Order: sequence, then structure tokens, then C-alpha cells
Amino acid sequence: MVSRVSTVAFEGIEAVPVDVQVMIAPGKMNIHIVGLPDKAVAESRERVQAALHASGLSLPAKKVTVNLAPADLPKEGSHYDLPIALGLMAALGAIPGDAIADYVVLGELSLDGTIAPVAGALPAAIGANAIGKGLICPHASGPEAAWAGSDIDILAPRSLIAIANHFRGTQVLSRPEPAVKRMGVDALDLADIKGQESAKRALEVAAAGGHNLLMIGPPGSGKSMLAQRLPSILPPLSPKELLEVSMIASIAGELADGRLTDRRPFRSPHHSASMAAMVGGGLRVRPGEASLAHHGVLFLDEFPEFTPQVLDALRQPLENGECVIARANHRVSYPSRIQLVAAMNPCRCGMAGQPGYRCLRGPRCQADYQARISGPLMDRIDIRVEVPAVSAADLIRPAKAEASSVVAARVARARDIQRARFSALGLSAATTNAHCATAMVEEIAVPDAAGTALLRDASEKLGFSARAYHRVLRVARTLADLDGEEKVGRIHLAESISWRMSGERMAQAA
Repeated sequence: MVSRVSTVAFEGIEAVPVDVQVMIAPGKMNIHIVGLPDKAVAESRERVQAALHASGLSLPAKKVTVNLAPADLPKEGSHYDLPIALGLMAALGAIPGDAIADYVVLGELSLDGTIAPVAGALPAAIGANAIGKGLICPHASGPEAAWAGSDIDILAPRSLIAIANHFRGTQVLSRPEPAVKRMGVDALDLADIKGQESAKRALEVAAAGGHNLLMIGPPGSGKSMLAQRLPSILPPLSPKELLEVSMIASIAGELADGRLTDRRPFRSPHHSASMAAMVGGGLRVRPGEASLAHHGVLFLDEFPEFTPQVLDALRQPLENGECVIARANHRVSYPSRIQLVAAMNPCRCGMAGQPGYRCLRGPRCQADYQARISGPLMDRIDIRVEVPAVSAADLIRPAKAEASSVVAARVARARDIQRARFSALGLSAATTNAHCATAMVEEIAVPDAAGTALLRDASEKLGFSARAYHRVLRVARTLADLDGEEKVGRIHLAESISWRMSGERMAQAA
């Protein structure tokens, strides 16, 4: 007799159905697991045996074969423990086999029979709901899985005994409730930053349109402080965005206690990060920082100190909104619709262009340092702003600057204008000016006659690429939205072009 239990394998954020088939047959006592299991899956036979013994069940002196179908799909992770154990229990008659037929099962077993949390409960619940089944998952993963929908049947037992008692009718497991991560008062506020009005303006425009931003300035000028306060002026995640972000965090095992939050992700990897850490990869092809920052901010401090190959690996995610990791035996895609914010010093010394400072290496120091960033990557950054050193007059000024809540209100109004515009055009409500299609930009950001003349002259003199031309239009459209203007004017294009000029000089140096 063969007992069957449904579980899943993960390809990116997609849950692929896997059929766990357990057969007890005459032969030498042993457990064989087949179906391309990795080391964690192969070791599950020891955990399953110990957990069943701790729960009062003993395996018969027969041969046990566990097949994970489809057999040509690699199986990775410890979440196969629970489906294998339930398949054995059904084969032994400890639980009715038809009772678990309507569930997708995942969970890791401890040696004492308790069920430990695993990554991927939310994508598994969504996948189970799509095929009309319920979900059995660890108790700690229940609040996360409950976000898949109110109509899906979810069981979140603490141990094997609890789930056996539930199916026998001696104990009833209640459905877990969705958990929300409570956020306290944000301690990071734009009011803490004194001076730097031009940088704050650039930060507001970047937040309003979802534009990529590069800040260039000497050490201690406040670049990192500004970037860390960007989430305080960004709008909260929409329900659809929240689900996408949480699915990636679930696969990566970064949902604490299964609690979700509508705060946009803010990832700040160290400049020693590898390519696999940035865009995803490794032995089990996990999401990288670019995917973990989906619908949020990826902040790269000390921008030129990153390995050039790692930086150039971000070019495709910035353009297409996804990280594609191709291997010999499979291909995985993770969404990565990110807003890149970078900060850098103007040169290796860090003080190029500052009054009263003269670099011993001369202009060569600045040119060599900025040339570490490739021109194609710079071409994808919409706004480049210089952040000079803060003056003593700004530091001793007693009055606080504009608070994040005030700026966030203006950003929200601009986002509402974009949402209404793109919805009327039949596009996703989550689309921002920075991520709308090129053909759409020419339709929604048509400048007036004076603006057209200015854009033509600037493109010829500065040598804008086609991408740079359209990105200037995108930023100008955002500036018009902040002003509540229907038409893109010359003043909006002038400000947008001014933020592009320093980047064109850097591209020439590269």
C-alpha cells in the first residue's frame, strides 16, 4: 500500500507541487528516500525516525521507500520532514490517509516530535489555495500562512501528537490569525538633518517618482543620514505589494514570527557583498539583496568600493525589475522592482572640490575613483546631487527643519496623481513615473514649446543617450506632479537636466 502526501518545492517565489509517496514493503529494515533529495532531505530519515519514536510510534521491521515526485525536480530543504512523517503515519494507520489528502504539508521535525518553523510558508499557502487544498505548517509559521486568504483551511500544530489527535477528533486545532508587526514611532526623521536643502529636495523627488538617486559629497556631509530617512517619506505598501514583498522575505526566512509589515524594505549591504549576495544565487539559489529590496530601497553606501562586476550585475534588475539566475539544471527568477540609492565620495581622498583643500594627486584622483562606476550603470541613475559639507551656521541653527510627515504628505499626493493617471491608461496602480514604459513616457510627459527647445539643446550639448533622454522626461513628469501641474514645463525640465549634468561628467570620466 502506498500513502500519499502533498507538499511543495520552491522555484523562486513559486511553489511547485510535489507528491510524497510512502510505501512499506517486506525487506531489510531501512528508509530510502529517492527523487533527487539534497543532503537536508536525505537526513530527514533520522529526524523522522526519532520524532516518531518520541511520539510513541515505532517503525515496523520492514523496508520503507519514500519517493518525492516528480523525480527529476531537485528537492532542497528541511520542510520535507513533516510530509514524510505524516505519510509514514498514514501507512501505519496512526492517522487516516484520506484526512491529509486535502492538505499541502511542510515543516521541519525536531527529535522530540515538535515541529520547527521553515521558510516559505506564505508561498506554500498561496500555492495550496490555488489548487483548492488546505495547508498544514508549523505553529510558528501559521500567522504568516494565514495571510494567503481567509477561505483556506490552515492547521498549525506544535507537534506530531497534536496533529494526530486533531485527525482522531480528541483535539481541535484552531486556525491561526494573521500577525502584523507593530512599528513604533520612527526615530529617523528629516527634521534631524540641518542644511542640505538641495539634497532634501532631490530625496523628495526621488520618493515621489521612485527614481534612482546618487549622492556625491565629502565624508560627514550627511549622505547616509539622508538615505536612511527615505523610507520615512515613502508611502506604505499596497496589499498586492505587501504580498509580493512578504513572499520573498518568507522564502529567505526573514519574516520574524510570521509577522508582516507594510513598511517598504530598506536594504543596505556592505560593499564587500558578492554577486550572489546582491542579485541572488548560491547552492540553493536564494534571493539576493536586490530582490529583498523589492518595492523598497536598495542603499549602496561607498558606491565605488563595490566590486565592478557586482555593480554591473544590477543593470538588468534596474531595467527589467527582476533578477534571473540561470544554472545548468534550472532557472530561477525573483522580482526586484527596486529604487536604487547610492552614496559616494567625490574621490579616494574624499575631499575633492572642497574649499581650501588641494589633493596631492590632482584631478587624476577624482577621475580614477569615479571611473570605477561604469557608464551604462550611471545612465540608469535618474538624479545625481552633490551634497557639500555642512556649514557651522547650519549646525548651530536652533530651529528644526521640515519634518518627514510634511514631506510624506506631498509625496503621497504626487503618487496619487500617478496612480490615477496610470489606472486611467489601463496600467497597474503600482506603476510610478520611474518605471513606466518608454512609449508611455512620451505620451504623459509631453513638454511645452519652451521645454521642448530646452530639452533639444541640452540633449545635443550633453550627448544624452536615448535612455537618458527618457529618464529626464520621467523626472520632469514627477516634478510637475509635485507642483500639481498637468503639463511638463520648461522649469521642470531645467531642474531635471541640472540633476543629470554631474552624472554625464562622471560617465565621460568612466
